[in-house]
Amino acid sequence: MRILLVEDDSQLAESLTEALVVQRYIVDSVRDGESAWNRTQVFVYDLILMDVTLPKLDGIRLCERLRDRGCSSPVLMLTARDTSLDKVIGLDAGADAYMVKPFNLQELLAQIRALLRRGQSGTSPILRWGDLSLDPCSYEVMYGRSPIRLTSKEFALLEALLRHGKRVLSRAAMIEQVWTWQESPEEDTIKTYIKNLRAKLKTAGAPRDLIETVHGIGYRLKRLD
Repeated sequence: MRILLVEDDSQLAESLTEALVVQRYIVDSVRDGESAWNRTQVFVYDLILMDVTLPKLDGIRLCERLRDRGCSSPVLMLTARDTSLDKVIGLDAGADAYMVKPFNLQELLAQIRALLRRGQSGTSPILRWGDLSLDPCSYEVMYGRSPIRLTSKEFALLEALLRHGKRVLSRAAMIEQVWTWQESPEEDTIKTYIKNLRAKLKTAGAPRDLIETVHGIGYRLKRLD
């Protein structure tokens, strides 16, 4: 799942990014409201985590603009101002939740999980392809009854392949969905991740060719019989 972090405090932004990546989220981090707005025009985010006090475009106006333009991604606002009026203003602007700095990291992560679950309500979050299953909420991957331990990038890559099903996942789409915009992986890097993912799937009992290479285009899951 992809999160946009909008925080102008570089130290806090770095620590939050590190904590979120450990939880296997893909994190794009920007320092001001205008940059955040520009990122939302390129990517669809599963959640936006933003400070209220931001350069160029503050969090309240950013949230209002996002909602006015039809953005439905959950928004969690962070602020140092702990008054009822501030919370009302943030929620009225379209935020889904509000946390006051300094906050407990585990409480923040729990709030993020709750917002992501809410956004998935009414649909089964578990992705399946034959005996392969992936739960985006619990980060559990199984082949039959065999659990598969994946790195965050491997997990995101497999999730993207499952969401595409029999359609080919191009290398460009793979980079957009798995890597952050600050990263620019080489083709050999992608091949290495695919190779490692295939090896872990095979160890769990999956066919060697579960992930097929479509030469010159990208990758897809092998069609089910």
